[in-house]
Amino acid sequence: MAADLRALKSRARSDYPFILEFRTRWSDNDMYQHMNNSIYNFLYDSVINTYLIEHCGLVPSKSPQYGMVVHSHNDYFASIAFPAVAELALRVNRIGSSSVTYEIALFEKGVEGVRSVGEFIQVFVDRETGKPNARGMELGLRAALERILVQAVFSKL
Repeated sequence: MAADLRALKSRARSDYPFILEFRTRWSDNDMYQHMNNSIYNFLYDSVINTYLIEHCGLVPSKSPQYGMVVHSHNDYFASIAFPAVAELALRVNRIGSSSVTYEIALFEKGVEGVRSVGEFIQVFVDRETGKPNARGMELGLRAALERILVQAVFSKL
Protein backbone atom coordinates (compact mmCIF):
# COMPACT_ATOMS: atom_id res chain seq x y z
CA MET A 1 0.00 0.00 0.00
CA ALA A 2 2.80 2.45 0.84
CA ALA A 3 4.36 1.88 -2.60
CA ASP A 4 1.00 2.59 -4.24
CA LEU A 5 0.67 5.86 -2.34
CA ARG A 6 4.22 6.85 -3.32
CA ALA A 7 3.34 6.22 -6.97
CA LEU A 8 0.15 8.28 -6.67
CA LYS A 9 1.99 11.14 -4.94
CA SER A 10 4.44 11.25 -7.84
CA ARG A 11 1.73 11.77 -10.48
CA ALA A 12 2.35 14.60 -12.92
CA ARG A 13 0.03 16.41 -15.29
CA SER A 14 1.75 14.59 -18.17
CA ASP A 15 0.35 11.29 -16.84
CA TYR A 16 -3.14 12.41 -17.90
CA PRO A 17 -4.43 12.99 -21.44
CA PHE A 18 -7.34 15.29 -20.46
CA ILE A 19 -7.17 18.34 -18.16
CA LEU A 20 -9.99 20.68 -17.18
CA GLU A 21 -9.58 23.88 -15.17
CA PHE A 22 -12.02 24.74 -12.38
CA ARG A 23 -11.97 27.98 -10.40
CA THR A 24 -12.61 27.20 -6.76
CA ARG A 25 -15.40 29.09 -5.05
CA TRP A 26 -15.60 30.71 -1.62
CA SER A 27 -18.31 28.20 -0.70
CA ASP A 28 -15.91 25.29 -1.46
CA ASN A 29 -13.87 26.12 1.65
CA ASP A 30 -14.80 24.59 4.98
CA MET A 31 -14.23 25.89 8.49
CA TYR A 32 -10.60 24.73 8.31
CA GLN A 33 -10.00 27.11 5.38
CA HIS A 34 -9.46 24.45 2.72
CA MET A 35 -11.66 22.79 0.15
CA ASN A 36 -14.18 20.47 1.78
CA ASN A 37 -13.76 16.75 1.04
CA SER A 38 -17.20 16.50 -0.56
CA ILE A 39 -16.18 19.04 -3.21
CA TYR A 40 -13.49 16.66 -4.53
CA ASN A 41 -16.17 14.11 -5.51
CA PHE A 42 -18.22 16.88 -7.13
CA LEU A 43 -15.18 17.94 -9.17
CA TYR A 44 -14.24 14.38 -10.13
CA ASP A 45 -17.79 13.71 -11.33
CA SER A 46 -17.72 17.00 -13.25
CA VAL A 47 -14.48 16.30 -15.15
CA ILE A 48 -15.69 12.80 -16.09
CA ASN A 49 -19.04 14.08 -17.34
CA THR A 50 -17.37 16.96 -19.20
CA TYR A 51 -15.25 14.43 -21.06
CA LEU A 52 -18.24 12.17 -21.73
CA ILE A 53 -20.33 15.08 -23.07
CA GLU A 54 -17.62 16.86 -25.06
CA HIS A 55 -15.69 13.87 -26.43
CA CYS A 56 -17.98 10.82 -26.22
CA GLY A 57 -21.24 12.30 -27.46
CA LEU A 58 -23.11 11.69 -24.22
CA VAL A 59 -26.37 13.61 -23.96
CA PRO A 60 -27.28 13.11 -20.28
CA SER A 61 -31.04 13.29 -20.74
CA LYS A 62 -31.26 11.29 -24.00
CA SER A 63 -28.35 8.92 -24.59
CA PRO A 64 -29.39 5.26 -24.70
CA GLN A 65 -26.65 4.41 -22.17
CA TYR A 66 -25.32 6.36 -19.22
CA GLY A 67 -22.74 5.73 -16.50
CA MET A 68 -23.68 4.88 -12.93
CA VAL A 69 -20.94 5.34 -10.33
CA VAL A 70 -20.51 2.07 -8.44
CA HIS A 71 -17.27 2.90 -6.62
CA SER A 72 -15.31 5.99 -5.67
CA HIS A 73 -12.15 6.50 -3.67
CA ASN A 74 -9.80 9.39 -2.99
CA ASP A 75 -6.33 9.84 -1.51
CA TYR A 76 -5.52 13.34 -0.22
CA PHE A 77 -1.93 14.61 -0.22
CA ALA A 78 -2.19 18.39 0.19
CA SER A 79 -4.97 20.90 0.54
CA ILE A 80 -6.27 23.46 -1.91
CA ALA A 81 -8.39 26.49 -1.04
CA PHE A 82 -10.26 29.39 -2.59
CA PRO A 83 -9.24 31.37 -4.65
CA ALA A 84 -7.01 28.70 -6.24
CA VAL A 85 -7.66 27.28 -9.70
CA ALA A 86 -7.86 23.51 -9.73
CA GLU A 87 -6.62 21.51 -12.68
CA LEU A 88 -8.55 18.26 -12.91
CA ALA A 89 -6.59 15.62 -14.80
CA LEU A 90 -8.39 12.56 -16.18
CA ARG A 91 -7.39 9.22 -17.59
CA VAL A 92 -8.92 5.77 -17.96
CA ASN A 93 -7.03 2.93 -16.28
CA ARG A 94 -9.34 0.08 -17.36
CA ILE A 95 -12.24 -0.56 -19.71
CA GLY A 96 -14.40 -3.63 -19.25
CA SER A 97 -17.43 -4.78 -21.20
CA SER A 98 -19.69 -2.20 -19.57
CA SER A 99 -17.45 -0.65 -16.90
CA VAL A 100 -14.79 2.06 -16.89
CA THR A 101 -12.22 2.78 -14.20
CA TYR A 102 -11.18 6.43 -14.21
CA GLU A 103 -8.28 8.00 -12.36
CA ILE A 104 -8.56 11.69 -11.57
CA ALA A 105 -5.80 13.86 -10.17
CA LEU A 106 -6.33 17.31 -8.73
CA PHE A 107 -3.51 19.81 -9.16
CA GLU A 108 -3.40 23.45 -8.15
CA LYS A 109 -2.58 25.73 -11.07
CA GLY A 110 0.98 27.00 -10.74
CA VAL A 111 1.96 24.35 -8.17
CA GLU A 112 3.91 21.22 -9.14
CA GLY A 113 2.77 18.50 -6.72
CA VAL A 114 -0.49 16.60 -7.01
CA ARG A 115 -3.05 17.50 -4.31
CA SER A 116 -5.19 14.36 -4.52
CA VAL A 117 -5.79 11.32 -6.70
CA GLY A 118 -9.15 9.61 -6.92
CA GLU A 119 -10.78 6.69 -8.64
CA PHE A 120 -14.31 6.43 -10.00
CA ILE A 121 -15.76 3.28 -11.51
CA GLN A 122 -18.81 3.64 -13.71
CA VAL A 123 -20.99 0.90 -15.15
CA PHE A 124 -22.80 1.94 -18.31
CA VAL A 125 -26.43 0.90 -18.25
CA ASP A 126 -29.27 1.07 -20.75
CA ARG A 127 -31.64 3.94 -20.11
CA GLU A 128 -34.72 1.74 -20.56
CA THR A 129 -33.72 -1.07 -18.19
CA GLY A 130 -31.18 0.51 -15.83
CA LYS A 131 -29.00 -2.59 -16.39
CA PRO A 132 -25.82 -3.21 -18.36
CA ASN A 133 -26.38 -4.25 -21.96
CA ALA A 134 -25.35 -7.84 -22.74
CA ARG A 135 -23.31 -6.47 -25.69
CA GLY A 136 -21.51 -3.99 -23.42
CA MET A 137 -21.15 -0.27 -23.94
CA GLU A 138 -21.76 1.41 -27.28
CA LEU A 139 -18.80 1.25 -29.68
CA GLY A 140 -18.50 5.03 -30.14
CA LEU A 141 -18.41 5.56 -26.39
CA ARG A 142 -15.80 2.82 -25.99
CA ALA A 143 -13.62 4.29 -28.75
CA ALA A 144 -13.71 7.77 -27.18
CA LEU A 145 -12.81 6.37 -23.75
CA GLU A 146 -9.96 4.36 -25.27
CA ARG A 147 -8.40 7.69 -26.41
CA ILE A 148 -7.59 8.48 -22.75
CA LEU A 149 -6.81 4.88 -21.74
CA VAL A 150 -3.37 4.61 -20.16
CA GLN A 151 -1.93 1.20 -20.99
CA ALA A 152 0.89 1.23 -18.44
CA VAL A 153 -0.99 1.69 -15.17
CA PHE A 154 1.53 2.69 -12.51
CA SER A 155 -0.46 1.43 -9.57
CA LYS A 156 -3.78 -0.01 -8.62
CA LEU A 157 -5.93 2.23 -6.43
